[in-house]
Amino acid sequence: MKIVRTTLPYNSILNTSHKVYDYMDSFQGVFNDVENKTTSADIGKAFFSSGPKWVGKLFNLRNKIVAVFGLKTSENVVDNQKQLENFKCEPGEQLGLFKVFLKTDNEVILGEDDKHLNFRVSLLLDKSTKNLTISTTVEFNNWFGRLYFLPVRPFHKFIVPTMLKGIINELEKQEKQNS
Repeated sequence: MKIVRTTLPYNSILNTSHKVYDYMDSFQGVFNDVENKTTSADIGKAFFSSGPKWVGKLFNLRNKIVAVFGLKTSENVVDNQKQLENFKCEPGEQLGLFKVFLKTDNEVILGEDDKHLNFRVSLLLDKSTKNLTISTTVEFNNWFGRLYFLPVRPFHKFIVPTMLKGIINELEKQEKQNS
């Protein structure tokens, strides 16, 4: 499966806000959705259920480090699977560090606002081309946000395409099961 770096899609909610971001990236991949039944909620759930274990371990390490500085962390979830089963991907819902800000028929906006930076993740499906694009935007709130993102940035550029592959694999697996 080929994942390519791209620009923020013109029809993404993140692009229509006309904000200027301090950091932005987008990655795109094509997936099989023969019956065209994939919803934005399916994509949102796949985002949380398809990540490699090593990404989870990096997030746990991140949480331990940033807690010292009073930044937001993912709460220690005992039964992640049960929480994921009950997740509807509706605005206001929170899963780990990610809050659902908006959801349309073809896009979910996740993210969080914290004292050092605000970030958003767009999961955008183009049903006509079967392209799935994951975009990240970051706004720094102060110098600490810039400092925090320095070591995060190189990992981010590696993690996001890996996550997108996982999302696509999960969606294709679900489609096969439902066929």
